[in-house]
Amino acid sequence: MNQVPAPPLTGTSGPLALPESFLRWFAKKGWQPRAHQLDLLARVRSGESMLLIAPTGAGKTLAGFLPSLTALAERGKVPPGSGFRGIHTLYISPLKALAVDIERNLMKPVSEMGLPIRIENRTGDTPQAKRQRQKVDPPDILLTTPEQVALLIANGEAERFFKDLKFVIFDELHSLVTSKRGHLLALGLARLRKLAPDLTTIGLSATVADPMDLQRWLVSQAPEEERHAGVILVEGGAKPDISILKSDGRVPWAGHSARYAMAEVYEAIKRHKTALLFVNTRNQAELLFQELWTINEDSLPIALHHGSLDAGQRRKVEAAMADNRLRAVVATSTLDLGIDWGDVDLVIHVGAPKGASRLAQRIGRANHRMDEPSQAILVPGNRFEVMECQAALDANYLGAQDTPPVGRGALDVLAQHVLGMACAAPFDPLLLYDEITSASPYRDLAWETFERIIDFVATGGYALRTYERYARIRKTADGLWRVSNARVAQQYRLNVGTIIETPMLNVRLVSGSKRSMLGRGGLTLGKVEEFFLEMLSPGDTFLFGGKVLRFEGIRESECLVTQGYQMDPKIPSYAGGKFPLSTYLASRVRSMLADPEAHGALPDQVRDWLSVQRDVSMLPREDELLVETFPRGNRFFMIAYAFEGRLAHQTLGMLLTRRMDRAGLQPMGFVATDYSLAIWAMEDLGAAFAAGRPSLGELFDEDMLGDDLEAWLDESFLLKRTFRNCAIIAGLIEPRHPGKEKTGRQVTVSSDLIYDVLRSHEPDHILLEATRNDAATGLLDIGRLGDMLMRIKSHITHRPLTRVSPLAVPIMLEIGREAVPGQSQDLLLAEAADELISEAMGTD
Repeated sequence: MNQVPAPPLTGTSGPLALPESFLRWFAKKGWQPRAHQLDLLARVRSGESMLLIAPTGAGKTLAGFLPSLTALAERGKVPPGSGFRGIHTLYISPLKALAVDIERNLMKPVSEMGLPIRIENRTGDTPQAKRQRQKVDPPDILLTTPEQVALLIANGEAERFFKDLKFVIFDELHSLVTSKRGHLLALGLARLRKLAPDLTTIGLSATVADPMDLQRWLVSQAPEEERHAGVILVEGGAKPDISILKSDGRVPWAGHSARYAMAEVYEAIKRHKTALLFVNTRNQAELLFQELWTINEDSLPIALHHGSLDAGQRRKVEAAMADNRLRAVVATSTLDLGIDWGDVDLVIHVGAPKGASRLAQRIGRANHRMDEPSQAILVPGNRFEVMECQAALDANYLGAQDTPPVGRGALDVLAQHVLGMACAAPFDPLLLYDEITSASPYRDLAWETFERIIDFVATGGYALRTYERYARIRKTADGLWRVSNARVAQQYRLNVGTIIETPMLNVRLVSGSKRSMLGRGGLTLGKVEEFFLEMLSPGDTFLFGGKVLRFEGIRESECLVTQGYQMDPKIPSYAGGKFPLSTYLASRVRSMLADPEAHGALPDQVRDWLSVQRDVSMLPREDELLVETFPRGNRFFMIAYAFEGRLAHQTLGMLLTRRMDRAGLQPMGFVATDYSLAIWAMEDLGAAFAAGRPSLGELFDEDMLGDDLEAWLDESFLLKRTFRNCAIIAGLIEPRHPGKEKTGRQVTVSSDLIYDVLRSHEPDHILLEATRNDAATGLLDIGRLGDMLMRIKSHITHRPLTRVSPLAVPIMLEIGREAVPGQSQDLLLAEAADELISEAMGTD
């Protein structure tokens, strides 16, 4: 809601005329409407849907609401006895906290102007009684989230509830549209356009790489014709004041905790009114919060905010922030977007941001005023992150963006929406198809695919059609599809949405060498994230609980392991950030590495590190893949510096080790980071590559994404786990039931059984297709890996070395490292680092 103080507004005229109450309010504040706010108001009043892209603090929120507020002010108070009136404006936010914050900020001008407007929010935290009351007595403006929109349009009263809808406002639109959550919202918008044909959409965004992507998303698409909303792009705004922390401590060669810089971080908090400290994972947030409290000698009020916390606790933190009662808040992406807390005057980003747009978004939380620079400090966790932070800093000064594209609509999301529409009212498939293809992500949906989705929702597919429980919709004599019974509609409402928490699996140590003979007893060692275990194949070894374990398989919700007796685990556990390194930042880091002049902006210790690397081995060109080989101990190592993110490197490691095994190189394991991939073996890898057994060109050939990929997917549990997520979203498996919730074990048993049935009897099932699409674009990053393999073709340089290189030290420190938080980890890492660093820098 921030405005720049200006001479009192004396009046406006013509199509931009504001109601008298608005003129008085602006004048009393000493403000005047900005040009883009009035421009947006005029174009929306003329019936044009609009996208507003403006820097933080430019008054986007007020601009987005001005058409609604002025229209409702002109409408006046609704006389008693006027009959039912549906909502006038729907505001949709990606975050519950943002919806609550907007309600608080929007109520100020409404109450100060005395406008007869009711504003309420509706999120998953809203009490059920209030949600029921809103259906009977809707507010004028409803502030909500995508999941609540899906629930509202699937209700039998949706047509009545939305009949008076005039405006839909999408805040932080770039964050809403690029995931399955955005696909579900796009389908919801298509239904809203049917229920209220004259509605106008308004998209608000601060950071976006391709505005046309969002412009198309905002309006109905048509066959053979591309439509798009109008756009207002606000230039300017004060450039942020960003710096990389210059610590007196030694920047670590590996790790992510940034514990070395905590004293400086604490001093920065003390120098400012309120600081927001962003990290990339909930685990990092907990550790940073704990670390700050340990050194909080001044008893500063410091709070924690992340998605796993109780809703009541989050609201207390938000209220304390709004009242300026906190000096610092440690947060994850739950506070990334739009929150307007004026006293926040510093953002500290601990760890690399992984994306230029994400960093810009987070930095914008400081000051939140267009004409005052946001102040931010980046705290890299290791030396590679120093370069990544510098690349992100440069990108922000250049105004570069790297938000992902909208992408094609997911099929499991489509199945959920089809069921939701049947819950609302019987539907004609031809009319529903036209409605769905008017949504931008589903514009190119083939009729045949839509028919397969209908059949899936109606029967579960060919292999499941004999089971009555999967018959969720039925075709009536008039050709319409209706929900089978009331229980199906109830189940839909309990399980709506696309957000699925990452499950954990028990690790059970069992006896027996053959999987068929594995016992059911055994010691439970703890829990491990399923995403790590699903990448393993039987026989792989990993480190957990101080033991080297041999992965035998996954049975229901348990990971079965036997004692491994190797000295080194094949696949060490890796605790990185949850966000992938963006393609843009990866390219900038490669460019920085290749340009000696760019090294001048880096700290002395990092510059010296790169200088010794250039002397000992080389620094690769931007389009070049550097592969180093060297012996160490009784192992031979290969390090590939691809800079394409951990997901792509993890997939590359799985595929390369298969090839190397076939070539007789006896690969023992690998580890992947955002920057590089390390593989170790019993055979002399440098000698083998020099002799062409195989050549590096053959090893990194693109054909690995064919048969090798298919064979690995068949062996691993990754597809089975991905299928479970798709099955939950598509409604085939329902975790929540009235009065109870299925355990993870029950969900896994159900999905595993169905997956095995479909693989055997219906391999072209629509959900298996959705599963493979998900794996390729998400967990495996196949597209990015393919682009990398094309880029490096004929640009691979091999450096056979006699010892570890400086650039290899960070990933070498990840080998065999167990992610056990605490000081002991840092001490062990420091001991290993000292030995490796001395060797790499030639000081041993």
